[in-house]
Amino acid sequence: MRKYTFTDKTIELPSGKTARQIKALVDIGNDVKAGDLGGFIEEELNLSHEGDAWVSGDAQVFGDARVFGNAWVYGNAWVYDDAQVFGDAWVYGDARVFGNAWVYDDARVCGNAWVSGNAWVYDDARVCGNAWVYDDARVCGNAWVYGNARVFGDAWVYGNARVSGNAWVFGNARVCGNTWVYGDARAYGNARVCGNARVCGNARVCGDARVFGNADYYCAFPVGSQNAVMTFFRTEKGISVVRGCFLGTLDEFAAAVEETHGDNDFGKEYRLQMEIAKLRIGKGSAVVAKGEGDE
Repeated sequence: MRKYTFTDKTIELPSGKTARQIKALVDIGNDVKAGDLGGFIEEELNLSHEGDAWVSGDAQVFGDARVFGNAWVYGNAWVYDDAQVFGDAWVYGDARVFGNAWVYDDARVCGNAWVSGNAWVYDDARVCGNAWVYDDARVCGNAWVYGNARVFGDAWVYGNARVSGNAWVFGNARVCGNTWVYGDARAYGNARVCGNARVCGNARVCGDARVFGNADYYCAFPVGSQNAVMTFFRTEKGISVVRGCFLGTLDEFAAAVEETHGDNDFGKEYRLQMEIAKLRIGKGSAVVAKGEGDE
């Protein structure tokens, strides 16, 4: 059974092709009645005649994109290229889903969010605000990615995790559990951030990091001659340090400090921070050391 037809109203797509407005022929779910006008699609392949899937408002679905199942695309959202939106998923606001991306189950993509590449957003996940999820990234479970956050590469965000602010999660990183990654934080490489951890501020958690709680990392700023951020975090082999372009073990960092600063004030400052990191990681909650004037 056909559940919609086309009206005479058209819009021009970015490709120069035309999309046509749809009109319901039958009642669809509890919200769409026969005769209601919908959004715009390029071809019938874009919106299945089966299930309660629907496109409404000023939303556009075009290219080889498909909306099916009970999915809804509405507002000013665009779904295009080879993207698929299905299950009970919603894409709305000014969101964009494109490339080979999939949004399904009960996932929501909204606001000005973009999901692209080969990314998947599924389960009860939320991607909203100005967030971007792309490449081969996965956002699933009850995870939320929002604000100006970026999740990309082969990264996964799942469980009850939250990634927000200007945070980036990328590489092969995994953020899960009840973890929050926010502010200007970065989690990347083969990092694992999970449990009840909070990685925030300008922290950098990377390499083979294993941060399963707040006691597994320590962030200090401003430090050194450049008033920069220094992050210490647990790995399977001990404690590692990120400072600027440096990533290595405590011993490697100590050797670099000795070579560069010797026993000057900056050298003393770095050594003091290393001793604090040894005390804090694995013992109690991590605390971010802030300079005067920081909130």
